[in-house]
Amino acid sequence: MRRYLRIVVLCLACGFCSLLYAFSQLAVSLEEGAGGGGGKPQAAAASWLAGGGRGGARGVGSVGPAAHSGRSDRCKDFSLCYWNPYWMLPSDVCGMNCFWEAAFRYGLNVQPIQRMHLAVVACGERLEETVTMLKSAIIFSIRPLQFHIFAEDQLHDSFKGILDSWSFLQTFNYSLYPITFPSENAVEWKKLFKPCASQRLFLPLILKEVDSLLYVDTDILFLRPVDDIWSLLKKFNSTQIAAMAPEHEEPRIGWYNRFARHPYYGKTGVNSGVMLMNMTRMRRKYFKNDMTTVRLRWGDILMPLLKKYKLNITWGDQDLLNIIFFHNPESLFVFPCQWNYRPDHCIYGSNCQEAEEEGIFILHGNRGVYHDDKQPAFRAIYEALRNCSFKDNNIRSLLKPLELELQKTVHTYCGKIYKIFIKQLTKSIQDRYDRPSKER
Repeated sequence: MRRYLRIVVLCLACGFCSLLYAFSQLAVSLEEGAGGGGGKPQAAAASWLAGGGRGGARGVGSVGPAAHSGRSDRCKDFSLCYWNPYWMLPSDVCGMNCFWEAAFRYGLNVQPIQRMHLAVVACGERLEETVTMLKSAIIFSIRPLQFHIFAEDQLHDSFKGILDSWSFLQTFNYSLYPITFPSENAVEWKKLFKPCASQRLFLPLILKEVDSLLYVDTDILFLRPVDDIWSLLKKFNSTQIAAMAPEHEEPRIGWYNRFARHPYYGKTGVNSGVMLMNMTRMRRKYFKNDMTTVRLRWGDILMPLLKKYKLNITWGDQDLLNIIFFHNPESLFVFPCQWNYRPDHCIYGSNCQEAEEEGIFILHGNRGVYHDDKQPAFRAIYEALRNCSFKDNNIRSLLKPLELELQKTVHTYCGKIYKIFIKQLTKSIQDRYDRPSKER
């Protein structure tokens, strides 16, 4: 009996050794496949793991909360890996076991965590609006965010102080940029329509390393996660480079079809307050135009377009975008009005059917409605989000007082349909607390 037992133990030992050898060969193959000719992918994986999965280091010139890498000062290189146990590593190396590191790295390469890139341009008295917009994006979004904030120099310290105080959330990074235009026409671009608004036209040329970007005006409020509109990028066909909502749903009250003195997209034009962009495609595309028979790239078309139409445009950069997509309609993806809901959709009666059915996804408080009493329903949403904090109880308790405040606005056309203002907001708050706490 003992003889048979010894044979069984010996077979088990041989099988275990064979399994270890198979695993080691798998690890080597993974390491060779993922590592290529250098150590960069491995270093990135180790850095990501050590940083708690918060993403890579920030670029040169960016400011904001420092990345918490958790790396010891004694460590030479996280990219080194050893087959020997941790306690046998040299004292100046923070390595990882090769088998586990290769396995982790393989998984990360298959499913990398990608940040959603959100850009905004803030000038003048737009600090509070911008901060409230950023707060609404952070509260409801699931995936991590990368903010690109273009602001006048005097606003940088204020932005930095506020956003640094939110660094405990560990759900976003941010970069601050100065307002910059082509030097030969900087004054003309800066004064186009509103101060600094035309900065958005140059984002594909400035943020050259960013593939896709969501640009929003400062008076935007997210009532759904940014993830939802970001997912529309997957719906682009092979020719589409950007997405916007129509300027109007009802042609009888449309501006472009009644007053424009230049070409515009579709029946009523498009509104650029919420603009989703595949900037890689924008940089590569050659655009048809009415200035030359030669197609022009994005960086070459803007100035000639301004020179030709500057006496005929009213809404600045938005008009230029309408002209571009008039000549290149195949390049635009049009999303419904609920993704860019403005006072125009309700001040003369409700005319956004998608919002009536599903609620408002993104609120756009143009016409200054957050700061006057003309459209109190818009102001009530803005003040509720401006005053709430990131504490769970504070966000949970936001809805009841807000609904009571909205009920006071029923004397206006927008107030009569106040339930569409909180339908998606209610769902977003519920979804937030249905997620595991680590994802909030």
